[in-house]
Amino acid sequence: MKIQQRIILLGISLALAAPCHAAYETVAPDLDMIAKIREEGFQRSQVMDLAGFMSDVLGARLTLSLDMKCAQAWAIEKMNEIGLGNVVIEPFMEYGVSWDNEYFSLHLLEPDYQPMMGFPLTHTPSTEGRITCLVVIADGQTKQDLEPLKGKLKGAVVLSSPPVVLDLERMAQATPRRSPEELRQMEQDVVPQARRRRGPVLPPNPAVLKAEDRLQWFKAQGVLAVLECRSGAPGLVRGFARPGTKEDQWSREASLGCLPIIAVTPEHYNRMYRILQRDIPVRVELEVRNRLGEHVEQANNVLGEIPGTELKDEVVMIGAHFDTWHASPNASDNTSGCAVALEAARILMAVDARPRRTIRIALWGGEEQGIHGSREYVNRHFGNPGDPATVIKPAYELFSAYFNQDYGAGAFRGIFLQGNEHARRIFSEWMEPLRDLGFTAISIQSVGSTDHVSFDRAGLPGFQFIQDRIPGTAGHTNLDFLDTLQAEDLMKNAVIMAVFAYQTAMRDEIIPRKTTGKIPNTAIACVREIMVVDAPGE
Repeated sequence: MKIQQRIILLGISLALAAPCHAAYETVAPDLDMIAKIREEGFQRSQVMDLAGFMSDVLGARLTLSLDMKCAQAWAIEKMNEIGLGNVVIEPFMEYGVSWDNEYFSLHLLEPDYQPMMGFPLTHTPSTEGRITCLVVIADGQTKQDLEPLKGKLKGAVVLSSPPVVLDLERMAQATPRRSPEELRQMEQDVVPQARRRRGPVLPPNPAVLKAEDRLQWFKAQGVLAVLECRSGAPGLVRGFARPGTKEDQWSREASLGCLPIIAVTPEHYNRMYRILQRDIPVRVELEVRNRLGEHVEQANNVLGEIPGTELKDEVVMIGAHFDTWHASPNASDNTSGCAVALEAARILMAVDARPRRTIRIALWGGEEQGIHGSREYVNRHFGNPGDPATVIKPAYELFSAYFNQDYGAGAFRGIFLQGNEHARRIFSEWMEPLRDLGFTAISIQSVGSTDHVSFDRAGLPGFQFIQDRIPGTAGHTNLDFLDTLQAEDLMKNAVIMAVFAYQTAMRDEIIPRKTTGKIPNTAIACVREIMVVDAPGE
């Protein structure tokens, strides 16, 4: 056996016994590169142009909708324009049929005229043209509650939820940014909070109708459409998908078999409700035109990358979810995050960054319905040790970290560690040249409900930034437009994301993982170092 081979085997044995010391070393931030990133990101920023085009021109991007398909084609063109490589639209799962709203109109006709604000829930059918009909309160939840209405609803539109109480206290308090004291408290909260456990599942009350059954009861009674209100803020319309869509996988048949469902702003909804309580008839005019796809389609993610050099098989990822709900362009949720991720990639290309590892950007689909796009991507490309249905891929050992923006459009004030203490020292050093941006806090806590969770659940480092709250943004509603975004916040975010992606790509080791603090490819890394020894043969 040659001496070189013995050295390699010894190195592997030592690596398996204990992680290399290099795995725990911190590397000083590359100040020269950070200066270039800051100069490009603050003096030649394109982040608001990106956010503006997506918000104003592309608009809402419901997964599988025509708008989403057009937006993904634009994203491919933009990534190629930036100069990214391996740009692809990648299918991740069969996602039911497409749904697009083509027209909506609701007017109060009697006892007074008023245009009314609302929009249809996704995967609901159209009305049969323009209809004019009486409105009836039908907000009962049990068969017994609804029994008095039996035979009295034919040709009517029903108010299916109770009147809404507006949250006036929240209005009076406005929306403060995170204070220094709040950030200090987040850092000092050093014990990771246990994941909230759901209490015991109580057996359902047999008297209460499931939402789907209630809708079918309305349909059997001859109801023409259903109005509801789920918002507690003035002017905000909050509405999502037809009940049962997740269970029937956005089925065409189930969608056509439902009634049109309209979410209405609280002031307009409550006005109709109060008038009816006075025993005064209410009449409305309603027209909805929705288009349902004919066939089940696959939903897609959009990806591109900055190729790495000597460690090109190892990957760092940045991203945000590209899909939105349908009531507005959703500038804060999450057009802002997509603009920041694209701008971070553009900055790195503009400064001619040559990362050791590949930096990959992902614009996810299907997040709003359950982080489907990122979850299926992780399962397919890396695998999940906690999911026996997946196979662990070689790329699992070569993955470093994923950085996400999704908690609104506010400035990054720090980062959540997701319980990974081993990343604290690394991130602390990288923060130093960024502290003047207000980026100072590190919290051990874990946060959820967005795409970094897909990586975290698979045991891969996935991080969401701590973000400021800013006034005016209203994700998941009809009022989430470009006007409420603040350019300086997004410029800062793009610079910070670019710096973190670059520093992660340049480290000798990948970001340590939180289960043991060990780096999965430590043996590979040690062998990589040992292989350079030019040992003579025996």
